[in-house]
Amino acid sequence: MIALVKQERSRGATIKDVPEPQLLPGHVLARVKVASICGTDAHIYEWNNWASSRVEPPRVMGHEFAAVVEEIGEGVESVRKGDLISGETHIYCGHCHQCRIGNFHLCENMRLRGVDTDGSFAELVLISEKTIWKNHPSLSADVASVQEPLGNAVHSVFSGEISGRSVVVFGCGPIGLCSIALCKAAGSDRVIAVDLSDYRLELAHKMGADVLINASREDPKSRISVELPQGADVVLEMSGSERAIRDALKVARPAARISLLGLPEREVTINLSDDVIFKGLTIQGIFGRKIFATWELASTLLLRGAVDLRRIITHKLKFQDYSYAFDLIRDGKCGKIVMEI
Repeated sequence: MIALVKQERSRGATIKDVPEPQLLPGHVLARVKVASICGTDAHIYEWNNWASSRVEPPRVMGHEFAAVVEEIGEGVESVRKGDLISGETHIYCGHCHQCRIGNFHLCENMRLRGVDTDGSFAELVLISEKTIWKNHPSLSADVASVQEPLGNAVHSVFSGEISGRSVVVFGCGPIGLCSIALCKAAGSDRVIAVDLSDYRLELAHKMGADVLINASREDPKSRISVELPQGADVVLEMSGSERAIRDALKVARPAARISLLGLPEREVTINLSDDVIFKGLTIQGIFGRKIFATWELASTLLLRGAVDLRRIITHKLKFQDYSYAFDLIRDGKCGKIVMEI
């Protein structure tokens, strides 16, 4: 089969022929219809510090997908041939301490699809039944493939009170865009979007953002102090930018909540005394999705129209156009990109 493979320890990837995965007990083989590109895939493609410390080439990339079940392994009972499925990226062990107390998304033996194991940028994908998400028949394959970033947004937004709260979202990639839509659907007060790309800020406006700030042209702290003189009730940091993380602490009001999901490329220095302790902030690290509680909530919100993922899918490309897709992501000139396999 063909697959997009991280072949070398340098920027780029290669489409090549690889052996088809072999069916295992407790697993299914599914034919991938659509795969979408995540920021993690971009990190691996660009080969940044995180990727070079974590990924061991050769590795089939990708983890966001919609696929049709073709073969069912021994013991699998939850799906049938022909079902349209997606999958949780975090492959948990089920027996460590964190798994035993219900924190499957924080498994001590966690493996990530497309990072530690071969992924879904391929014609066929092998999926453990414990990570399968069976899609509702009404969902298109395009939308089904984009549920993971929606799940990240659900985890971030609903980790505390959101209704009636003022919100600042740093980073208007797909997760940030989903977060904006969820905040508005949940009855947030003002939602301020901050990014470096006018393209993505326009998408943020379409998703419901009330105020748009391009941080390449104006200081977010100064503008937010005008828009929200008391500071923001909730800050969602989705970019991983060191500057954005420090700005997030500055614009939060005392006793505010900050959810950090973006991954910095290096250690970040902050004024812990003045910007966190004296302000009584609650800072949350958000990693993935709660398995499968977040998926259940995200699915309900999606099916009831609280968020329209079609609005953030800006490009649908052929698999062979992957290099163009990663260039668009690098330049901030896209929302979510899906590829037909």
